[in-house]
Amino acid sequence: MNYDVIIIGAGPAGLSAAYELAKNDKKVLVLEENINEVGGLCRKVEYDNFIIDIGGHRFFSKNREIENMWTEIMGEEILIRKRFSRIFYNKKFYDYPLDMANVIKNLGFFTSFACFLDFLYIKLFPIKNELSFEDWVINHFGKRLYNMFFKTYTEKAWGVKCGELNADFAAQRIRYPSLLNAALNSIKSLRSGDKKKLKILMEGFYYPKLGPGQIWERLKELIIQCGGNVLMGRKVIEIKNQNGRVIEVSTSNGAGFIETFSADHFISSMPLRSFINSMRPEVPETINNLAKNLNYRDFITVFLIVNSTDLFPDNWIYIHDPSVKLGRIQNYKNWSPYLVPNKFQTSLGLEYFCFEGDSMWTMQDSDLIKFGIDELEKINLAKKEDIVGGCVIRVTKAYPIYSRNYREQMAAIKNFLKKNYSNLQIIGRNGMHKYINMDHAMMTGILAAKNIIAGNYDKYDIWEVNEDAEYLEERIN
Repeated sequence: MNYDVIIIGAGPAGLSAAYELAKNDKKVLVLEENINEVGGLCRKVEYDNFIIDIGGHRFFSKNREIENMWTEIMGEEILIRKRFSRIFYNKKFYDYPLDMANVIKNLGFFTSFACFLDFLYIKLFPIKNELSFEDWVINHFGKRLYNMFFKTYTEKAWGVKCGELNADFAAQRIRYPSLLNAALNSIKSLRSGDKKKLKILMEGFYYPKLGPGQIWERLKELIIQCGGNVLMGRKVIEIKNQNGRVIEVSTSNGAGFIETFSADHFISSMPLRSFINSMRPEVPETINNLAKNLNYRDFITVFLIVNSTDLFPDNWIYIHDPSVKLGRIQNYKNWSPYLVPNKFQTSLGLEYFCFEGDSMWTMQDSDLIKFGIDELEKINLAKKEDIVGGCVIRVTKAYPIYSRNYREQMAAIKNFLKKNYSNLQIIGRNGMHKYINMDHAMMTGILAAKNIIAGNYDKYDIWEVNEDAEYLEERIN
């Protein structure tokens, strides 16, 4: 069958594109490597009747179209949840986003005052050539706060020094309030007796009752109802190009069975490095080398079942403490009570950032579970005797890394693809090698679909989604 559009990848971006196209009577085919689950990193994972959200996925967007899509698809099955998260550092909890009154209370007056003087100094004498993550954070918060609240966690998460990460990453991922205004507001709040915290992020978010996988399974059903097709267990092995166009995609089912599909238009959300490596004829060596140097951070969740009705109030906790490798903890019951099958237990997701093949990645599951339990007990967030079960989930290419030469690297690849493949669009976090949130990934898919429907690939510039480097959780009213 010749399709109007072939989409590679059934994650949030790919499924959003497919749904938009199928609703508009386009013959669309989605090819997904996973044999059982759609949703990519947001897929459904179950263990012993518990539901696991890999990485924790808040359904929050400043884009009304995306929020309307979630509520329309899920109806009463989508909950409104209260957001609460903190940073654990030096055996104390700090509100996140940082609240100056809370920071002063935990650090003490003299350390806090030293941080404030450090902040004033960097405002008078900033780093002039702001190229790296380290430069950006120091310029906006001062070196002391950078060392306390950013350096350890960032280097845990990315596996590289902060000086090697591009400053664009910081601009897109960190909300920067005026530290001076925040301090003054906090002092004013304390004087007036107003207990209301400085509101930097939205306090609530949407969340599917049975975890994020529920929305992608529903979206798959709707695509099929609209006449689209979603094929599972199809790993793309070759993308054939001819006369400046992509003409067909070949897949393998893992058992040696090869299928080839053709279409008029192609959309890809598969990792950009893998996509370029699959192109035939091969791309020029310069572009191939740039793609080979696109790196990713991989990810392990150590899932634990705890005999406790309630451990702590957070949805998640960032672990900035350098004494443990643990990066973040998800408290699934506080995302949705329906993720836990009974009221007597709690489930946790201990998150470790790593590289595929390193010592953490290759550790046996039983050893990883023991390692996680020991670290959890070390920071006094649960007792070993209360933990009654668990499992390990590994995810490759979870986070695209922004190297120092990221902008130049991506500009060359983008220009090559646009110039040489007139019927191809690249979408999603891994497809575009951009650390965007789920709603932005969905929007890239929707805009790609709208370009096809309009018959004009230049109508919407997909690469401009979140390209303004504004903080991606600040709602536009």
